[in-house]
Amino acid sequence: MASLPGATTDARLHRDAAPNSRDCLVGSAAALVTLLIFGALGPFIGPPARALFVPACAMVGWWSWRRGPAAHIGAALLLFLFAPFVRRLVDLALGYDTSSLMLLGPLACLIAPLHHLLEPMASSDRMRRMRPLFMVIGCVLYAMILTLFQGEWMSAARDAIKWIAPLLYAMLLAGAAERDEILAALADVFAITLPLVGLYGVAQYVDPPAWDRYWMQNAPITSIGQPLPYSVRVFGTMNAPAGFATFAATGLLLVWFRKRDWLSQIATAPAALALFLSLYRTAWISLVAAILFCGLFRATRGRSFAMMLGVGAATIVALTSTPFGDQISARLATFSEGSHDGSARERLDQYATLWSLSDSSLIGSGFTTVDTGVAGSQPVDGMIIACWQSMGIVFGLICLFALVWVAVSAILGAMNDGDSPDRVVLGAFGVFFLVQLPLAGIGSGEAGFLFWTFMALALACGPATAPRPTDHRRRQ
Repeated sequence: MASLPGATTDARLHRDAAPNSRDCLVGSAAALVTLLIFGALGPFIGPPARALFVPACAMVGWWSWRRGPAAHIGAALLLFLFAPFVRRLVDLALGYDTSSLMLLGPLACLIAPLHHLLEPMASSDRMRRMRPLFMVIGCVLYAMILTLFQGEWMSAARDAIKWIAPLLYAMLLAGAAERDEILAALADVFAITLPLVGLYGVAQYVDPPAWDRYWMQNAPITSIGQPLPYSVRVFGTMNAPAGFATFAATGLLLVWFRKRDWLSQIATAPAALALFLSLYRTAWISLVAAILFCGLFRATRGRSFAMMLGVGAATIVALTSTPFGDQISARLATFSEGSHDGSARERLDQYATLWSLSDSSLIGSGFTTVDTGVAGSQPVDGMIIACWQSMGIVFGLICLFALVWVAVSAILGAMNDGDSPDRVVLGAFGVFFLVQLPLAGIGSGEAGFLFWTFMALALACGPATAPRPTDHRRRQ
C-alpha cells in the first residue's frame, strides 16, 4: 500500500524517496538555468530569443527525461510556472509579441520524450485503461480537420498541440513511472515554488511591476483588472488569473496532503493569499470540494479537517486583518447573487448563442476562435461550451463523456482503495477537475498538463473496467 510521507514513515521510505528527490532537483535545475538565461539575456539577444526559447525547452525536456520521469515532471512544472514571466521580461524590452511564441516552450518540453510512448503502451491492459484518452484524441483530430478545411493552418497546429501534447505526455508518465514518484516530485517542486509565486502575487497586487503593467496594457485579456495598485486580479508568474489560481490550488492540495513537515505547509500561506487575490471563484470551490472529499476517508480525514480549519482561519484573517479584505469580501458576496452574477449571465448567453446556431453547433467550427494569449486557455468559459463550439454536438459530447469518465474513474479508484492516501489524493483531483469542467478550460495547455497527468496516473493504477462483485470476491 502506498503511503504519504508523514502518514506512515520509516527508514526504507526515506531511502527510496531520496534518489527521486535528487532527480527531481536536477531536472528543475536545468529548467531554472534555462529560464534565468533567457530572462536575463533575452532582451539583449533580441527577437531571435523568442524562437530560441522553444528548442531550449525541448532540450531541457530531452535531457531531463534521460535522468528519469521525476526529473522531467519537475522541469516541466517549473517551465509552466515561469515561462510566462520570462516572456513578459522579454516583451518589456522588445515589444509585445502577439504570437505568444515563448509560451510554446513548456509544451515543447512535454513533446521531447514522446518518442518513448510506444514502449509503455505495449501492454494491452494499459491500452484498455487509456481508452477515454484515445477518445479525446479522436475528437481533437476532428476539430483540427474542421480548422484545416477553413484554411486556418496555424490555429489547427497550435490548438492541436495544446490538446494532444499534455495528453500523450500523461500517457507516457502513467506507463513509465511509479505513481508515488510523480506525486512526490510534483509536491517537492510546489513546496519550493509556492512561497515564491505567492509572495510575487501579493506584491503584484500591491504594486504591479513594469513588465506586468506593460503586458496588461497589451494582452487581449479583459478579466485581469487594471495595471494599478490594488486593482489587479493576481496572475502571478503565469498568464491569467485562472491559470495561476488552478496551479496554486493544485499545489496547495498536494503540499498539504503529501508533505510531512509543517514548515512546508505553513510556507504556502502567501500562495493561499495570492489565490484569494486572483478572485477566481472556480479554483476556490474546487479546492474546498477536494479537501472535503479527502475528509470522507480514514487515511486522509485528520489532515482534511486540519486543512479545512486552516482555510477557514485564513479566510477570516484575509477578510479582517489585511488591506485586501474588501475586495475578497466583495468577491465572496457574489456567490449569493445567483442569476444576477455577471459571469453566470455571460455563460447563459454563450449557451443561448450556440443553441441558435443550429448548423455550426451541430458539426462544430474547429479551433478558429481568437487566442487570448494564454497557453491552452479557452476563449470561452468551461469545457461544455469549448467542446460544443469547436467539435459540435456529436463529437463534443463524446469528448465531454471521456473527460467525465476519467474524473469519475479517479473518484471511484479512491472509493475502492480508500486506505491508500495516494489513491485518495488522486480521487480528490478527480473531484477538483470535475467541479471545474463546466466552468473552466481543463483539457489543453497548462491546465491540461495538470488534469491529464493526475487522471492518467489514476487510470494506470486502477482496473481497466469496473469490477463485478463476483470478480471482486474471486480476487479476494
